[in-house]
Amino acid sequence: MATKRSIFEEVGAGGPAVPTPKGGLIDGRGKGARRGVRTWLLVIFALVALMIVVGGLTRLTDSGLSITEWKPVTGAIPPLNAADWAAEFAKYQASPEFQLQNTAMTLDQFKSIFWWEWGHRQLGRVIGLVWAAGFFGFLIAKQIPPRWTKRLLGIGALGGLQGAIGWWMVSSGLTGTMVDVASYRLATHLGLAFIILGLIAWYALLLGRTETDLLVARRAGERKLVVKATGLMHLMFLQILLGALVAGIDAGRAFPTWPDMNGQFFPADAFYVPDGAGGSLPIWHAFFENPGLVQFMHRIWGYLLFAYGILVWLRGRASAYGATRRAFHAVMVVLLVQVALGIFTALTAAQPHVAITHQIGAILLWVLIIRARHLAMYPQAGTIREGNL
Repeated sequence: MATKRSIFEEVGAGGPAVPTPKGGLIDGRGKGARRGVRTWLLVIFALVALMIVVGGLTRLTDSGLSITEWKPVTGAIPPLNAADWAAEFAKYQASPEFQLQNTAMTLDQFKSIFWWEWGHRQLGRVIGLVWAAGFFGFLIAKQIPPRWTKRLLGIGALGGLQGAIGWWMVSSGLTGTMVDVASYRLATHLGLAFIILGLIAWYALLLGRTETDLLVARRAGERKLVVKATGLMHLMFLQILLGALVAGIDAGRAFPTWPDMNGQFFPADAFYVPDGAGGSLPIWHAFFENPGLVQFMHRIWGYLLFAYGILVWLRGRASAYGATRRAFHAVMVVLLVQVALGIFTALTAAQPHVAITHQIGAILLWVLIIRARHLAMYPQAGTIREGNL
């Protein structure tokens, strides 16, 4: 006869032990050293950001053509004695920049521009070494998170491509009558640097949260806001390329007025580019080589970026998630500062300290837009007090 049981008896008391639930496939498999890989990526991120700043200063000091050879390995050793310096200076003296623009330059003056370019290239080598040491170290230790090997390898491949594009850019200023690098090659070089920086930032954001957290957050993502943030990111990237074109031909120094351009809305002779023989080049050259047209495009696109940024911010501030709202507030604040810096850069005829601050602002705005997009796609749930769902 069955024993009578109390209605207050705990269910399962005295029965077989119930096994503890196990996590799913995501929680059960090895995750690799996510924190370690993220820290390594953040170090590379800081070095790439520094590389962009040093590259900007190299351009502003007209130092980019001081080294006329590409020696990825042996070029790491600078001139060590008077004979080495004389040989290096002789190579520069054979370049168009020296013969057409800097014929009065002394050896001591050459050394100052040499060190800028050498430092820029050396920093690139350091980034390559840091990437290689980290990637192969994590690979050998089998600590790379699942599905991350190709992503991390891709960062290294883009870094190697960037070095080749850097020389492709420099070589354009070493022939004929060129005294600067080709602006479109400079834009390609800078654009790839921002792509690498953006990818590293995105990967670091992903690695900062668990896979389970990301999977759950993705389901709560605000798709329309993601689309708007993606559009803002693309507009910002194009503005970065236009800024590189401005820097490539020193267009920022040609029209030190605002909101007009030397008294006009649209600059005079905007589609004229001399061919050096008394004629003019085809109109399409003006979009890369005419200072007035290039700066006009940079200004107009800046206005469009600002206007669209306001629309995205208005949508972002209505997000249900506090972290997402704060991210878009940060984007709007830096966007306002960046617009003011752009105007000040024009008014000061692109003084080096102002121009480089403007470039640093571009780096910060680029990363903040990527971060806001990440939080729109993978929102962070908070407390009711914060106003989150």
